[in-house]
Amino acid sequence: MNQLAVKPAGKYRWTICALLFVATTINYLDRQVLSLLQPYLEEKFKWTNSDYANITAVFQFAYAVSMLFAGRIVDWLDTKWGYGWAIILWSLAAMVHALSIPIGEGITTLLGWAGISLFSVSVTGFIVSRVLLAFGEAGNFPAAIKAIAEYFPKKERSFATGIFNSGANIGAVLAPLTIPWIYANWGWESAFVLIGACGFLWLIFWLIFYEKPEKQKRLGAAEFEYINSDREIQPDELEVVEGAAESKVTWLRLLGYKQTWAFIFGKMLTDGIFWFFLFWLPAYLKAQYNIVGEGVMIPLATVYSLSMIGSITGGWLPMHFIKKGYNVFEGRIKAMFIIALFPLAILAAQPLGGISYWIPIFLIGIGAAAHQAWSANIFTTVSDMFPKRAIGSVVGMGGMAGGLGGVFVSKISGALFDHYKALGHIETGYTIVFTVSAIAYLVAWSLIKLLVPKYKPVVLD
Repeated sequence: MNQLAVKPAGKYRWTICALLFVATTINYLDRQVLSLLQPYLEEKFKWTNSDYANITAVFQFAYAVSMLFAGRIVDWLDTKWGYGWAIILWSLAAMVHALSIPIGEGITTLLGWAGISLFSVSVTGFIVSRVLLAFGEAGNFPAAIKAIAEYFPKKERSFATGIFNSGANIGAVLAPLTIPWIYANWGWESAFVLIGACGFLWLIFWLIFYEKPEKQKRLGAAEFEYINSDREIQPDELEVVEGAAESKVTWLRLLGYKQTWAFIFGKMLTDGIFWFFLFWLPAYLKAQYNIVGEGVMIPLATVYSLSMIGSITGGWLPMHFIKKGYNVFEGRIKAMFIIALFPLAILAAQPLGGISYWIPIFLIGIGAAAHQAWSANIFTTVSDMFPKRAIGSVVGMGGMAGGLGGVFVSKISGALFDHYKALGHIETGYTIVFTVSAIAYLVAWSLIKLLVPKYKPVVLD
């Protein structure tokens, strides 16, 4: 079938994209509550940078491990209930943060009976809450990417992914506009409870409006045909997996292919950068510019507004090259190289930061926008190269690698900041981390291109 001859008919697939956008917004709102409250909780509970790093690192590690299994569970349950159960779990876990102190007291007492003392009561309680949150939130991206693969042809997937992924930035924008206000009026516990409850409202709409395309009564025949218009691929492009007749796709089988490793390395080297922006920007503004409370609202909203633009633009860019005659993979790789150049702007954040804090805010915003543009494309490489029944598993494997990269960045960052803070120039620690953030994407792109120099989909059935 000639995909260029098929004209889009119907727009129901964009309803699904909108649902994914809202879910991702809620996902990042729930994730962001702690980082916005960190300056208050740091003073209230006497946390060091290493204490906060431990909380974020444990979350990232739990998220990484959970991603591996979340992708598998989504493939097993299928998209509708895989996503449904994920948001139920993470919404409950977000609300449980309000009980972190009694939870910490109970666990610390139990560990004390065994002669074990690891962390303070508050750190222990928040670690447990974050682990529960990580387990639920890990289901978001495997389920969302699988839904995009089900409802969009390959040529539209990066654009649709960029749109729903921009929900991460909307969540990060809404967080500083709402959480400090909730804290000021009702206390830190209320911030976790109110934000966490949003997921249950979304769940109602998801269960009503989502169904697999072949079972979706709201989807017209013409749009269904359009969704599947570029499903066919040429025989000389195929890389056939041995034992393809088997219904189960094992991790070991998937790890035997360079396409899997390209995604894994691409996520591992870059995810930690956005996690750093997400978890440490309020601390950065406090440490270097003494900006706290509602003062962080506009700077953070600026960074994540730029990120939203980057996510949507980055999703559109491959379509520009595909229309010029590039195949899907070549167009995506070319776009990703251009995107990987933009984080280099972060190198100027510290040297020019003495002029005004707005300079690093805009430069970090450019880097964050580039990350979201990169993310929209690297996620879509999975649906480009793997059949639908393996997408959740591969996304989960890459998500685990990205989470482990985030653990490394968070732990090293916390140690660097404490070290240089003790020496009286914490800005040096941020300079080091910003430098790594600037070059990570070019390194990741080079590895992806080395592993998969030419479009070669994996066929499992």
